Amino acid sequence: MQLMMCLIIFCLTIAVYIINKIPIWVTSLGSMLLLVLCGCLQAETALGGFASPNAVLMAAMFIVAAGFRNTSFINRLCGFILKLTKDSFTKAYFGYILITVILTNFISSPLVVFSIVSPMAAALCAKSQVSPSRVMFPLCVTAVGCTMTLPFDGVITQTGQNNAFLETYGMRQYVMQPTDFLIAKWPVLIILPLWALFIGPRFMPVAPDVQVDGYGDEKHRLNGMKLGKIADLAGAVIFLGTLAALLVLPQWGVASWVIASASALLMVVCGVLSAKDALAAVPVDLILLFIGALGLGGALEETGAGDVIGQWLGMLVGRTENGYVIGALFFIVPLIVTQFMMNRAGMQIFTPICILSCKALGADPIGPMLLVCAGCLTAVMTPMATPAIPVAVKAGGYTIRDLVKGSWLISVILAIVYIFYVMTVFPAF
Repeated sequence: MQLMMCLIIFCLTIAVYIINKIPIWVTSLGSMLLLVLCGCLQAETALGGFASPNAVLMAAMFIVAAGFRNTSFINRLCGFILKLTKDSFTKAYFGYILITVILTNFISSPLVVFSIVSPMAAALCAKSQVSPSRVMFPLCVTAVGCTMTLPFDGVITQTGQNNAFLETYGMRQYVMQPTDFLIAKWPVLIILPLWALFIGPRFMPVAPDVQVDGYGDEKHRLNGMKLGKIADLAGAVIFLGTLAALLVLPQWGVASWVIASASALLMVVCGVLSAKDALAAVPVDLILLFIGALGLGGALEETGAGDVIGQWLGMLVGRTENGYVIGALFFIVPLIVTQFMMNRAGMQIFTPICILSCKALGADPIGPMLLVCAGCLTAVMTPMATPAIPVAVKAGGYTIRDLVKGSWLISVILAIVYIFYVMTVFPAF
């Protein structure tokens, strides 16, 4: 009964999101409360979302980004880049895209990467008189889609988890290597930046559909000189120090949310932001949306609804010996389901199902497992898929309809490229 109730609530939640007549954070929290009342979600799990490291990280990075926007450094940096590119917005924007691609492979959180790059992109838009709604989402999609490509921290961790799953389910003869992710995903390092530069902005709204702080003001995001010299310098140093710490300290066991929280506090202590401005920088509605999404994902796991979806997937596979069919299903289904739960949770749910299905078919699971990961990281149509999307929603003033309109084409392109390329390089049979 709980499983059925979870699936019903899941479908109703999707329907309400699509209708878009109720604020999405109300829908998200309402869905979570309904799941608790119906016994589909433990109260402890639901409340745990308020203490989620990603929720804290998101709130802290909003404050850090707001502090950085208050400094004159961001204006001078933007002016330098435009001068370097001879006042070409396109070239400067492409530079930010390349920075995003590089950072997202050294910092395993797309949320952190986009929070670092978005203030600079916003300043570029203001100086070039370009609407931020045209570029923020393509930049965020690049941060999400290009992550876990190069064989560094995030890839090594995911490889270890996948090999543990293979051993647990009796598939020890197959071993995944960190370089497999690079082999499978290198085309995306070319496709996504080019899409973000030439195609993505054309599908985004000309002006924000939801109010963006300061948009339309001639001094939009160019108000750094209101700070005193010491506070102005402190804001730039804190931001750059945050970037350096996020690159280094997680390797020593310091959590990203701890680094971001300390930086947010320093922004207030050093006078870069007032306490009132710091609190105002945190979009409570998006944080609540994220917490509600965690609850929905938790219910899918606790009730076994995610496993049921996986079993339906196994039935669709049948006894086929066509590797491309197997690859397509293990890319497309995680892509769809992960729109409504965190991509990391989607990987945890579908990777074991992928291994068990391949075991039953006598197929090599490496290619399908890579596609599960790729499918989960291609889910960007809703703010529930990854914490980076709510930040983009705030920065670009988007609605869910804007996200769907802006991402459907790249989702189709990546699906075709991933499925045919990966299952050719890593054949199932």
